[in-house]
Amino acid sequence: MQKVTVDDVVEYLERSIAERRHIKILSTPESFHKVKQAFEELEENPYVRCFMLLDECQKYVQDNDYREDITMPIEDFFKFDNKAMVSATPIIPSDPRFEQQGFSLVQIIPDYEYRKDISIIHTNNVLEALKVTIPQILKAQTEPRSICFFINSTDMIYQLIEKLGITEQSTVFCATKSVDKLKRKGFKCAYENWDKAHMKQYNFFTSRFYTALDIELEEKPDVVFVTEPYFSEYTAIDPSTDVVQSIGRFRNGTSFNTHIVNTHSGFPIRTKEGIKEYLQASAYAYKILQNLYECATSIETRYAYKAALDVLPFQQMMHDGQINYFAIDNYTDEELVKSAYNSFNLLLERYNVSGTLNPQRDTDLIYQFGDSDRLKLEKKSGKVKEARQEIVAILETLKNDTDSELVQSHIAELRQIDPFIVEAYESVGKEVIEINNYSRKKIKEAMILKKYHNETSGIEFVQLLKNSFHSNQKYSRKYIKQELERIYAILGIAPKKTITAQSIRDFFNVRECKLKGQRAYQLLEPLI
Repeated sequence: MQKVTVDDVVEYLERSIAERRHIKILSTPESFHKVKQAFEELEENPYVRCFMLLDECQKYVQDNDYREDITMPIEDFFKFDNKAMVSATPIIPSDPRFEQQGFSLVQIIPDYEYRKDISIIHTNNVLEALKVTIPQILKAQTEPRSICFFINSTDMIYQLIEKLGITEQSTVFCATKSVDKLKRKGFKCAYENWDKAHMKQYNFFTSRFYTALDIELEEKPDVVFVTEPYFSEYTAIDPSTDVVQSIGRFRNGTSFNTHIVNTHSGFPIRTKEGIKEYLQASAYAYKILQNLYECATSIETRYAYKAALDVLPFQQMMHDGQINYFAIDNYTDEELVKSAYNSFNLLLERYNVSGTLNPQRDTDLIYQFGDSDRLKLEKKSGKVKEARQEIVAILETLKNDTDSELVQSHIAELRQIDPFIVEAYESVGKEVIEINNYSRKKIKEAMILKKYHNETSGIEFVQLLKNSFHSNQKYSRKYIKQELERIYAILGIAPKKTITAQSIRDFFNVRECKLKGQRAYQLLEPLI
């Protein structure tokens, strides 16, 4: 009802009442105030005259934390003589008024097999898993049909489209702000509203399209859900509601349903009983501090207690001085869903509890370089040395399989994070990097020396040099000069500058010392 005014509603009500027709008004929760105001202008009592039905009632719980006005109609809802809530995937609310007003729970159970199959793929690298899964989906299609992805992060969608190289074959359906963001990045095929004409081979939907949308197609598309909690916790969707609702958007049905999921062991495992205990303790702490606030004897003391009240966790569960039970339900639901993504077995449990889907565990796709590794590197971006140590360690684990396309993909990702250290590793290797204590300047010098010697002297020079000079040994300056001249002479190489004992510094870190009374150098770490 964004474009509908109060006057429009008044006009409709007047016409319906005059013609003695039934009144039927569809409204979003945020626009319900227009309906209420229209009845007030006509001095009509909607609480007696109308039946109030709240559809997709789980949204009043799930969206409570980011749609501030979604529960605006709730106070009016309880004033209606006749009312109900309905959903295919309800979250039973805890507001005590439901019990006080004698609500009953009616469950409609089909007498036929209604559960939808869904294949669940556990991975530690969503991008690489998609590179494997998408070709498999395409191969299984007997005739071309679209693939619809549900990913609750526009930023992730954009990155996946770019990295998968499917920009020209992709469309994104998302909120208005996200449409603008994608278009600023140069991605043009982003739309606020779904339209069959906009669909392409790959279609990406955000949570805005999980409910209240009829996608009517002649084909039965393949549906892929993607959860990567390291990139965005919001991609951790609820199997009991989000997955079921999204599959239900396709009124002609779907062909195959797949959930590619990475789990996050850092998510705490919580139970409904434990969360209830936490909330009770939080409410008690809030009440104690509120009593102190109300009994404060000075304005400054009152300010102090008010500041403390505002930051207490339970403050988020309050609205206009009253407990917001839908906020409590929202917190409980989110924590339980997050807990399910602590491990794959817990996620399967939540799928099975939902009762509306038939989950089938597919082959795990586990890689040497995972999403958690990428997150660690991103978190350490401000700690350059630590991040580079992590990258070098990962490159060491990959070094024996660099011909693999998968390993090359991992290396490409690392190169995006820190191109210098990857180039350094490929140029001089782990040992030289560590010898130079991850110093960019020193490593760069070693890389320059390596390139210089490879181009001017070749491998033979390095081998002869290492055969004549060894780390931690002492050599007189005279010997060093003569030996270097001999090696250059053997290979027939004309050095670019006059050879002196100092020339050894091009190849070793050295320390001045004495050897049998003569000036000498002790060779420390090699630079090549």
